[in-house]
Amino acid sequence: MKIAVVSDSHDNLSKIEEFAKIVNSEDIDLVIHCGDFVSPFSIKLLLSKLKCDFIGVFGNNDGEVAGLLKISGGLLEKTPIYKEIDGKRFAIMHEPFFVDSLSKSADFDYILYGHTHKLDTRVINGCQIINPGELCGYLTGKSTFVILDTFQRFVEVRVL
Repeated sequence: MKIAVVSDSHDNLSKIEEFAKIVNSEDIDLVIHCGDFVSPFSIKLLLSKLKCDFIGVFGNNDGEVAGLLKISGGLLEKTPIYKEIDGKRFAIMHEPFFVDSLSKSADFDYILYGHTHKLDTRVINGCQIINPGELCGYLTGKSTFVILDTFQRFVEVRVL
């Protein structure tokens, strides 16, 4: 399964549109957003453009919770969430409070998080950890996301 992992879009509508175009052109099966959309109009734009499945969690800057839930049709969840996707065990969160302990537990194949705006693709105890950086590009000057292929266990960083 091909998954696009993204985080911290922070209302940057042009980057959201560019991201969605790439995802749609590359046969991505699922987008996982690790939080900080910020406003309901951001998730509305993203979901209206995507042609694949979507999972998302709330971030610390997602203040209008009711609006985000309404626009997303309930697709956003409070962090952390634990899911089985393509037979693999995922922990998905915004803030990286549990990354080290979860990676050492051997309970997960993948841990995805955001919040820091810094890319992080490393393996601990056989667990692939991914922070896709920031889609918005506001703090680092780079708009990034990650393509994850669960079949080939391949991680590719993309820069917009």
